[in-house]
Amino acid sequence: MTVEDRDLTLLDDAAHAAELPRESDSLDEENTLKKDFVRRVQDALAEDDQETVYALVEPLHPADIADLFELIEVEERPVLAKAINDLMGSEVFAELNDHVRELLVESLPAEAIADIAEQLDTDDAVAMLEDLDERDQQAVLAEMEPEDRAAIESALSYPEESAGRLMSRDFVAVPEHMTVGDLIDFLRDSHELANEFWEVFIVDARHHPVGTCALSWILRTPRAIRLTDVMQRDQTLIPVSMDQEEVALRFQKYALISAAVVDESGRLVGQITVDDVVHIIQEEAGEDVLLLSGAGDGDVNEPIRDSYVSRVRWLVANLLTALLGATIISSFSGAIEKLVALAALSPMVASIGGNAGTQTMAVAVRALATNQLTRANTRRILWRELRVAMLNGGTVATLIGLATALVFASPLLGAVIGAAVLTNIVTAGLAGVLVPVTLDRMGQDPAVASSVFVTMITDSMGFFAFLGLAVASGLVG
Repeated sequence: MTVEDRDLTLLDDAAHAAELPRESDSLDEENTLKKDFVRRVQDALAEDDQETVYALVEPLHPADIADLFELIEVEERPVLAKAINDLMGSEVFAELNDHVRELLVESLPAEAIADIAEQLDTDDAVAMLEDLDERDQQAVLAEMEPEDRAAIESALSYPEESAGRLMSRDFVAVPEHMTVGDLIDFLRDSHELANEFWEVFIVDARHHPVGTCALSWILRTPRAIRLTDVMQRDQTLIPVSMDQEEVALRFQKYALISAAVVDESGRLVGQITVDDVVHIIQEEAGEDVLLLSGAGDGDVNEPIRDSYVSRVRWLVANLLTALLGATIISSFSGAIEKLVALAALSPMVASIGGNAGTQTMAVAVRALATNQLTRANTRRILWRELRVAMLNGGTVATLIGLATALVFASPLLGAVIGAAVLTNIVTAGLAGVLVPVTLDRMGQDPAVASSVFVTMITDSMGFFAFLGLAVASGLVG
C-alpha cells in the first residue's frame, strides 16, 4: 500500500467515524439522550434501515440503550430490539423498565429469553420471568441449564417483594475450621465464585452462618490465624420471607453492605447486597407517594388500560365520599339562601382542612414505612401532630377570620369561619394520623386508602362546622 493509499484509507475511516455518533453526540449535558438523536433512530426504524440503527445505537452504554427504548413509541420497541439483536445482552435487560422489558420478552422466543436469563443475576432473571404467564414461563425454564433453572424456580417459590425473590445465590461461604491462609488459597484457586463480593460468610456443619469476614480483614490478617478468631460473630440475618421494605430498613439502620439470607431452618441460602437495596428504597418511596394519590404504578410506560383501571376506582371512591359533603350542604340550604357568603366561603374551609390533612397523612405514612411510628410511640406522635395542627389552625383561622370580617363587614362571620377553620385543621391533624395508623393495625397498606378517608373526613367536617356554627351563632335567622 502506498503512502497516498494509506492516507486515503485513513481519511475514509475518519469520515466514516464522523458519520457515527459518539456518546457526546447522543447525550446532553444532563446525561440524557438528545431529542435529535432519538429522532434519527426513529427515522431509521421507519425506513427499515437496520444498519443505520445499529450504527447509531452501538456506541451507547447499556443503560442508555435501555433509556432509548423508553423514549421511542411502543410499536417501535420490538423493531429496535430486532435491529440491535446482538446488543441486547443481559446488561441492557437488567436496566430496562419493567413494562418495556415485559413487552420485549413477550416478543422473543423462549430460547433467547433463556440465554439472557442465564447471564443475569438471579434476582434480575426472576424480575424478567415473573410476569410471564405460566405456560411461557415453563417454556423458558425448560431451555435453561438445570442449575440456573433450579435457582430461578426456587426464587419464584417465594412471595413477591420478599427477600427470597430479591436475594442472589452467588455468595462465598466457607467452613469455620479454615485459617486465613486456607481461605486466601481457596479464593485464588476456585474459578466458579461470585464475580463480586465484599465479605465471606463462615458457616458451621449445618450450613448455618456463624460469622462474616470482610475482605479487608482477610487481606490484612496473618495466614495462620483461624477464621473463628478474626470473624465478626454479630451479623444481621435476613429471613427469606421478610418483606423487601423491611430489608431496606435493616440495611439503612445497621449500615450494611451485604447481609446473609437464611431459610426457615436457619441455613444460608443467599445474600442481599446494598445495590439491590438502593433500588428498593427508590421503588418503595415512589410507590408510597403514588399510592397516596391513587395513581397506580405511576409509570409512564404502563399500558393505558392498566393506568385507567388503577386510577378510576379511587376517583369513583372520591365521588361516593363527596356525596356525604353534598348531603351536609343540602341540609343547610335554607341558611345558604339567606346568606350567599356561606356558599362562597364553604369550599375554602374544606380545602384548607384537606391540605392540612394531606400534610399530616404524608408524615404519618412515611413514619410508618420507616418504623418511626410504632405502637410504642403512637400517642406521642398523635399529641405532637395535634399541637402542630392547633398552631397551624390558630394562625390560619386568625388570618381568614380578619380578612372575612373586613371584606364582608361582618365580625361575626369572621369569627364563625375562623372557628370552623380551626376545628377542621385540628380534625385533619387527628385524622391524618389515626386513619393511616388504623389501616396499618388492620394489616392494610396505609398508603393505599388513607387519602380517601382523610379527604372525606375533612370535607365533611369543614362544611358541617362552618354551616353549623353559622346557624348556631344566629348569623342566619
